[in-house]
Amino acid sequence: MDIQTIKNRFGIIGNSPQLNYALQVASQVANTDLTVLINGESGVGKEAFSVIIHSLSNRKHNPFIAVNCGAIPEGTIDSELFGHEKGSFTGAVDSRKGYFETVNGGTIFLDEIGELPLGTQARLLRVLEAGEYIRVGSSKVQKTDVRVIAATNKDLLQLVQQGKFREDLYYRLSTVPIRVPSLHDRPEDIHILFRKFAADFADKYKTASVQLDEEAKTLLINYPWPGNVRELKNIAEQISVLSEDKNISARQLQKFLQPYSSNRLPAVTGNSASSNGHDFANEREILYKLFFDMKKDVTELKRMFLDMLQNPSGATQDPAFLNGLKELKSAGEMQPVYMPANIAPAQNLQPVLMHNNDEIHAHEEVEESLNIMDKEKELIIKALKKHKGKRKDAALDLGISERTLYRKLKEYDIDE
Repeated sequence: MDIQTIKNRFGIIGNSPQLNYALQVASQVANTDLTVLINGESGVGKEAFSVIIHSLSNRKHNPFIAVNCGAIPEGTIDSELFGHEKGSFTGAVDSRKGYFETVNGGTIFLDEIGELPLGTQARLLRVLEAGEYIRVGSSKVQKTDVRVIAATNKDLLQLVQQGKFREDLYYRLSTVPIRVPSLHDRPEDIHILFRKFAADFADKYKTASVQLDEEAKTLLINYPWPGNVRELKNIAEQISVLSEDKNISARQLQKFLQPYSSNRLPAVTGNSASSNGHDFANEREILYKLFFDMKKDVTELKRMFLDMLQNPSGATQDPAFLNGLKELKSAGEMQPVYMPANIAPAQNLQPVLMHNNDEIHAHEEVEESLNIMDKEKELIIKALKKHKGKRKDAALDLGISERTLYRKLKEYDIDE
């Protein structure tokens, strides 16, 4: 089947060479039983490629199921995938078939494969290599004939180096890798996609289709689209619903786009690292710059106080010092104590730094901990206290998935 026919059949929009190549590989591998690993940023349409591969394969009349590995709690994912026996764990009141049993003969799409726990990865490797699995709580080996298509927005090789993903599973999954291009890598398709979405929403909401002037088109194409096709579709729907004037200028369009800069940090999510290597490897690195800037501020305040101790009369007139003193006083770290009025005028306004227990100490440089793991643990504990131990709310506040929070609790041995 040629590429244009595939596009027409599955509603794929765009003429980017990278997109065409990805579709070509998908069509060529469809009639085989090879395992496919689909790479790409969040929102590029990786699941659409899994549907294309299944629909063009010999298994097209058999079941197809898409499983988001990152959305299933670590404690139940083995049961979901491989099934369990009655009484195998608390709440297992009946035996249950897993996805690899119910989809036997068909195709299973494992999205966010990088979120799988190491134990589940070992079970999946056995399925891929021998077509065998064991239900949770059972010792009986069962057979399955399921084609696996996996997808990720992470750099799995980097996870392998960090010990978070099995190397043998990585090479077994990536028998045929397919790279789905990001929207900013196919700028020639952006306006075409926007027009298609605008036309669809005009038909859905019974309104006139949105039209962009030349400046608005340029703005649309130059926007980085961190959310890729999903974000573009959302923007098209917002404009279609909220704009009374259907002829959109660049100024009007700007109101619907998120502000960005060329060095913008990625959003804090369990899925922040992408396989192109330009995003942060994990959520810890997102916090690094924040703590680094905080250290610079603290170091500067320490320097001002050291200067004050060495030159008291000059320091008390320094506006920067006075501002810093006010900040520390409001934070409760130190209290400025002035000498009584009967002391000589030259010493009358000389501040003496005292701790809350009124013991006078000489100035000393205290190096604070800048360990990222300590700070991350501290933030997690604060979030749990804030939300009274509710993991879901704490994870949302921290900007990570509930599954990632669960892993962090075990990693840092945090008692809830």
